[in-house]
Amino acid sequence: MWRALLFIGLLCVAAFGAVWLADRPGTVLITFGGYEVQMSVAVAAVALAGLALALALLWAAVSTILRLPSRLTFASRARRRSRGYQAVSRGMVAVGAGDTIAARRYANEAERLLGHEPLTLLLKAQAAQVSGNREAAEAAFKQMMDEDETRVLGLRGLFVEARRRGDADAAREFATEAVRLAPAAAWASDAVLEARCAEGDWRGALDAIERRTSLGLLDKATAKRHRAVLLTADALDRTERDPEGALRSAQDAVKLAPDLVPAAALAGKLLARRGDLRRAAKIVETAWRSQPHPDLAEVYLNLRPGDSGLDRLRRAETLFKLSGGAPEGRLAVARSALEAREFDRVRDALEPLLADRPSMRVCLLMSDLEQAEHGSTGKGREWLARATRAPRDPAWIADGVVSDHWAPISPVTGRLDSFVWQAPPDVLIAPEITMSDDVTADLDDEPRALSVTPVRDEPQPAAAASSVAEPASAPAETVAAVETVEAAWPEPAKEDMPSPRAEAVVFPATPPDVPKPEEPASARRSAFSLW
Repeated sequence: MWRALLFIGLLCVAAFGAVWLADRPGTVLITFGGYEVQMSVAVAAVALAGLALALALLWAAVSTILRLPSRLTFASRARRRSRGYQAVSRGMVAVGAGDTIAARRYANEAERLLGHEPLTLLLKAQAAQVSGNREAAEAAFKQMMDEDETRVLGLRGLFVEARRRGDADAAREFATEAVRLAPAAAWASDAVLEARCAEGDWRGALDAIERRTSLGLLDKATAKRHRAVLLTADALDRTERDPEGALRSAQDAVKLAPDLVPAAALAGKLLARRGDLRRAAKIVETAWRSQPHPDLAEVYLNLRPGDSGLDRLRRAETLFKLSGGAPEGRLAVARSALEAREFDRVRDALEPLLADRPSMRVCLLMSDLEQAEHGSTGKGREWLARATRAPRDPAWIADGVVSDHWAPISPVTGRLDSFVWQAPPDVLIAPEITMSDDVTADLDDEPRALSVTPVRDEPQPAAAASSVAEPASAPAETVAAVETVEAAWPEPAKEDMPSPRAEAVVFPATPPDVPKPEEPASARRSAFSLW
């Protein structure tokens, strides 16, 4: 709009000037070199405008001729840079696709066309990494450190290469320098935190958490949880040499994360040592409500070491009520009742856990119950055998590693707060062995080798001596078969004891229900090794 108004205004000024010259006639006389030129004022004005236009065109032509070499050079450089950036783009695609030959070719072409540009150095380093040339990659990253704009990128590349070759000290130095130059670099702050945790510098790790939180790299909930984990780790390290400091750290951790089981268990244990049983019980009960855990039950049941078994059973029943009937509460009650020799209470507590597939701890408790109530019988060995094949109970797991104890960092990745309490996956589960009561009741305390083989023309190898036919229903024949086998295998004290290759026992046409006995000692060792 303003341009249109300006054009109209200039046009009006030109028209006014033309009218003004036309109203004032006159002549212009020019004498030069013996020549006289006489013209009107209007013609002289037009001639002067034309001369100015011609001089402008001449100057433009001369300037174009003078600037032609520089323009040609600029166009050549522009084409060269365009080809260089195109090589960088194609090289990045080749690196992403894993084409090492194309990546090296484009990296060399980009370096030839662009020189030591940041993107060129980055492509060169990544091409060397894809090709497995670590020396060339480190050389490219070191070149990046010569420029301010690429120094942090070079430090990250050198950090990655140091981690790959296992140089933890160099990696920590590169990460520390990167944090100094760029505090908001998340990878550098993560690396510094991981290094301090690996060294056991929990106070330094707390400072790193505070710095990350102030920079906005961590949300408040995560930062609070990480501080609680680090305080718990600090308390665990100081338990023996500085109990008071360990108690302060554990209590601070409980305030930040009341559901953190290791912190609550440690705080309860340390408070119980000081005799502050009320506060210890309150901390453990609070954590137990959110996550029933055997470590919490262990601390709660043993708040007073001199208590009787019935006192511990009453506290276990309190935990059971607080957990709302959770399996861990039932296990605590069963264990305390077994120590108090309240066998009926043990069975009542474990009965709901036996409905589906009892876990290893449940089977072992049932075995201990049978041993304590009836002595060494077949029932106890049956539960031991089932324990070796039962689903595993929850444990501390981090990055696929199963541990009996909690740790603040993962032993694989070094990640903070990576351990979770959950049941390990059942990779291979053997079928359960069900032993009938009428057979297991007659087995001796010391199991004997039971050689049962089908009738064949030639004797069976020793490896097959323990194989048993599939069960069927024939109770009377079962007892007769077992008696026949025991008659063929005398007591070990006799000198005429046969070899394990005992003669075959003829089974009836329908195989009897003869289950396979298990050795209790080896079964118990196997059960605890699985845990």
